[in-house]
Amino acid sequence: MKRAVITGCALAVTGVADEYDLLGLGTAAAPEDDAARAEIGLRHKDRASRLALRATRRALRGVTLPASGTAVIVSSNLGNLDTVCEFVDTIGKETVVGLSPMRVPHMSSNVTASWIALDHGLRGPNITLCSGTTSGLDAIFWATALLAAGRAEVAVVVGVEPDTAPVARLHGGTARLDGAVCLILETPARARARGARPRAEIHAYGRAADRAEAVHRATRTWRDPIGLRLAAGPGTGHAAITVDLTARLGRCSGALGVLQCAAALPWLDRPGHDAVLAVAGDDGTGDRPDGEGDPSAVAAVLLTRPAENVPTRPADGLLARPADDVTYGNGFGGDRHDDA
Repeated sequence: MKRAVITGCALAVTGVADEYDLLGLGTAAAPEDDAARAEIGLRHKDRASRLALRATRRALRGVTLPASGTAVIVSSNLGNLDTVCEFVDTIGKETVVGLSPMRVPHMSSNVTASWIALDHGLRGPNITLCSGTTSGLDAIFWATALLAAGRAEVAVVVGVEPDTAPVARLHGGTARLDGAVCLILETPARARARGARPRAEIHAYGRAADRAEAVHRATRTWRDPIGLRLAAGPGTGHAAITVDLTARLGRCSGALGVLQCAAALPWLDRPGHDAVLAVAGDDGTGDRPDGEGDPSAVAAVLLTRPAENVPTRPADGLLARPADDVTYGNGFGGDRHDDA
């Protein structure tokens, strides 16, 4: 796999301030809900798109991207389900004459990726993946593939899942993620050219019918210890510490793999921590019982600390955030169960 590095990260996740908070040791109190905070360009969009746009705007703040050389890859399994259900309800009550032609584009499964591209004037490849719980790590792979093939210079990768009324009805009140995460991937050469600090390198990706084989494919060229494993279920002996993001955030579905890669960044920011293994899929990720995606598919990504990443955090223990730090409340995209 040709080298690709992560140089940017931002989140719009309920109760989480940033990637350092994903490891679950922050004690910051959540501020007032900012659901009423207006932001240009977010009205009349589905909740997943609003969440994704807020995360992307934070990640790209102050960053200049090549318009035709930037790909957008979104991972979401439930995405605009609320819009689809709204259309079905309208047709059932009023037939198709009740539909507004202005709303029809919102039915596209690729609508969130399209809004991101339009919001930032990006004209590169535009893709949405919805391959179950492996979808987030699959998105990371396809971003690196686009960079390696020369189809893009930069890839904006977004994992998003909304907690809307249709999602709650579908899954019977199961605790689920309500948020989005955005990562910026680029080649090391481009990162150096613009003076960006690479925070993690995508070392390898593996996908297989079982977890052991997927992990083997992702780690077979790595001979050093792996300090952190991001996955649910029992450990595999590949890492000293295991963290299950779904235990804190709820079932993350298509956003899981992108969140795992974001959580790897603060770990790799510290000296002596050189590798993180992310695993998603099968019944060991805490998400398969929902029946999303291929039950026999598992994906794994090994992230390593690039030589260009000068450690910026203490080496002893995970860094808990200050108690007075700001944690974003529930409201990045408006009311959680809304019909806007």
